[in-house]
Amino acid sequence: MAVAIRIERLSVDFSGKAVLRDASLEIPKGGPTFLLGRSGSGKTTLLRAINRLNECFPACRTSGRVVVNTADGAMEAYAPDTAVEVLRRRVGMVFQTPNVLPLSIARNICMPLEATQGMRGAEAEARMEEALREAQLWSEVRDRLRDPAVALSGGQQQRLCLARALALRPDILLLDEPTASLDFKAAQMVEELLGELRSRYTLIVVSHGLSQARRLAEYLFVLHDGGRVEELGKDVFRDKDALLTVLGDLL
Repeated sequence: MAVAIRIERLSVDFSGKAVLRDASLEIPKGGPTFLLGRSGSGKTTLLRAINRLNECFPACRTSGRVVVNTADGAMEAYAPDTAVEVLRRRVGMVFQTPNVLPLSIARNICMPLEATQGMRGAEAEARMEEALREAQLWSEVRDRLRDPAVALSGGQQQRLCLARALALRPDILLLDEPTASLDFKAAQMVEELLGELRSRYTLIVVSHGLSQARRLAEYLFVLHDGGRVEELGKDVFRDKDALLTVLGDLL
């Protein structure tokens, strides 16, 4: 089994309060890998630790190792010589609530390409179209690219955020409850899209949904309070009754 991410003794504190303590796991390439656990168990904190987004919050302290295997080789996420902007290009993230920029649909994708890769003009537009097609959004917005992104529906906004991440050509996508804020139809479309992307990217998904995990997960880890991580085999999480027995009142 090829490993995409190796996490060793990862601890994260906020203002002196421990959220994760000595968490260790190996996340395989491909997936999707789902992270389950009760609220407060550290799922989102672990996800954000992979590309150092916890550093955006005040009084955060992280220790341990996170090794990310990319197409360009292994990256030590917390090594002094690792450029965080490079790490975040290789490891993209989509959040629970769509966070579109207050710009046009086109600029939501082209502006990050300019800022991170100096890509402009026809090259940026071609990359934008490629990403929108990959996110299954191009046919819906091709005639509206200059319209404000906030005018899109919630499901379309989420797919735009996914396209924005894909435009940077990451190796790994982190998804923090990507369907939680969507209605049933929009959530179903995003789930179908994840099924399409799984062959091209390593997907790591935080979810509270047992049914969603059973439908989509290739690998499943459960986070317990205090940072203990338990991997569940497919024979368990494909069987609803067995999964509920293992999890008990965890979720």
